[in-house]
Amino acid sequence: MISISGSVVLFISSAFLQQGQALSVDGPSLLSRRAAVSALSTAAICSSTALAPAAANAATEDKPNRSFRRYPSIRFIAALGDPNSSSGSGVETWGLWRDDPGPRGVYLKDYDRRLKSNNNVAPAGWTFDPSDWWVEEHGLIMSTPEPLPRKSVNKETKEIIPEKQYVVTGDRDITTVLTVRDDGTWELEKGTLYDVTHLPCRSAAYRGDGCAPMNANLKDFPVKPGAEMPVINGCLKQDYAVLFVLGEAV
Repeated sequence: MISISGSVVLFISSAFLQQGQALSVDGPSLLSRRAAVSALSTAAICSSTALAPAAANAATEDKPNRSFRRYPSIRFIAALGDPNSSSGSGVETWGLWRDDPGPRGVYLKDYDRRLKSNNNVAPAGWTFDPSDWWVEEHGLIMSTPEPLPRKSVNKETKEIIPEKQYVVTGDRDITTVLTVRDDGTWELEKGTLYDVTHLPCRSAAYRGDGCAPMNANLKDFPVKPGAEMPVINGCLKQDYAVLFVLGEAV
């Protein structure tokens, strides 16, 4: 069984989270994405919304004993699906950022100077894709997320398992286990996709011929928590929910 209770984590430096540390699932206290980034860069505790404590135990009698490894820093899933559902399909369209893409981003207003003039390579080293570019709630162009891994490996037999489990939260009331499968299906052990969405984090992909950052209206940013991302002229927009990922099954 898994439990989700753990010590409070304040993101002052990465030393507070040791890679390989066991992860419990009854609600460690975590700062919001933006506050966590600020804390890491300033080495000071910022005021922010703490993760609601005491998420329900995710283990039930029909589930085997499991253990989870805490990531050294929060990762982020870009998810598509019915916000009121606890399961669905289409995981092949989901993405993963292993690092917070916000601080590594480039503001829309700086596109010409910091991306276009540098062969579409951002100062942080990632490459801007004109056919598929992402923007967050403050108007920062982000790196395109990688496909979300959907397979895992049995550490004893080395067998490839056609599913992967993550501990996710929306930094509100629920911390739970998300199972994604190689067939594209997904399932939450508790709550809905909305419950594990971090509402202040907004993200959207902008695609299509003639879709360019200079078409954005800068007055549309920042975006309010829970609101849709702005339409940009010439672009096909796809909004994504953002989930905090605390760790994975091992």
